[in-house]
Amino acid sequence: MKKIILAFDSFKGSASSLQLAEAAAEGVRQVLPDCRTVVFPIADGGEGTVDALRSAMHARTVTCSVTGPLGEPLEASYALAGTTALVELASAAGLTLVPEERRNPLRTTTFGVGQLIADAVSRGCRHIVLGLGGSATNDAGTGILAALGYRFLDSDGQELPPVGASLAKIAEIDSRNALPALCDVRFTLACDVANPFCGPDGAAAVYAHQKGALPADVAVLDAGMRHYASVLKKLAGRDIADVPGAGAAGGVAGGLLPFVNASIRSGIDTVLDLLRFDDALDGASLVITGEGRIDAQSSMGKAVGGILARAAKRGVPVVALAGQVADASALLDTGLAEALCIYPEPIPLSEAMRKDRTLAAVTRTVAARLFHLKIK
Repeated sequence: MKKIILAFDSFKGSASSLQLAEAAAEGVRQVLPDCRTVVFPIADGGEGTVDALRSAMHARTVTCSVTGPLGEPLEASYALAGTTALVELASAAGLTLVPEERRNPLRTTTFGVGQLIADAVSRGCRHIVLGLGGSATNDAGTGILAALGYRFLDSDGQELPPVGASLAKIAEIDSRNALPALCDVRFTLACDVANPFCGPDGAAAVYAHQKGALPADVAVLDAGMRHYASVLKKLAGRDIADVPGAGAAGGVAGGLLPFVNASIRSGIDTVLDLLRFDDALDGASLVITGEGRIDAQSSMGKAVGGILARAAKRGVPVVALAGQVADASALLDTGLAEALCIYPEPIPLSEAMRKDRTLAAVTRTVAARLFHLKIK
């Protein structure tokens, strides 16, 4: 019996990773009714990561009242699987939580994310998997750390709010009230970017404008990040300025490194390891994957690229589906067997984003192409 792995990232705004995989499975059944399909909901560390992992890891949902990115209360959740907590930064500090007219990374905070982490630690969690996509913030993780008991002080000893505007004023960091259990907790910081903490390719310069920053604000934020990096080097002996990935989520990744036992990892690799994806490749004839748009970035840390790298090591061919495919020839050079657009003819974006149309198109595309693929 042939075995096909179905591992889709979500088509954001249209269909979830699980819905897409189930639609693909229907396409397989239409052509190869005796074929075994293995479904892997996939995410790359951004929004949707916890949802993708929850069912596969038999995790339960924990909901907490926390402080949102604007300082207002909200309900946010994380997933708990044994002593591992799956926390999505976007659930408590995401850009979608802030109305467009109020977006300002000088003022937003990750404090609520720290509250989720503190709750997980209080329940005995000793491994925090933190997905770092979709943030509304540029506070370098000071909000998270403040919720975990750290205090950030200016040169007069006054406590500063944990927001981006405070970074340039931090002179001292008080750790006396930090959660004692943190020393026993391991953090995996899952992200899909390699930006450094500060500088022309850093968190503020590249991403702050997407979060509502004006050009002058970007300059202020980057200067604050540079200052804060120098403070951390002096006080904690850790130089984070040029660490790849340190700029993820407005500097959260780099900001946590000096304070907790943390490692920055590719989001998709983190997810694939947690799901034991490599084990599932044993005996597989084909992997069908996909994300909303496939382009040159898809082979640079995104879901499709991560899956392709794992499958290539085992000699398992990979077919990728997407609502849009750009530069298909370059994608084939990366080793993909095929890169297929589920809409062969142009249609209005509003129609392409409809969930029912997306899922039907995935089923139809999978069924049509299986007739032509050489499956081992």
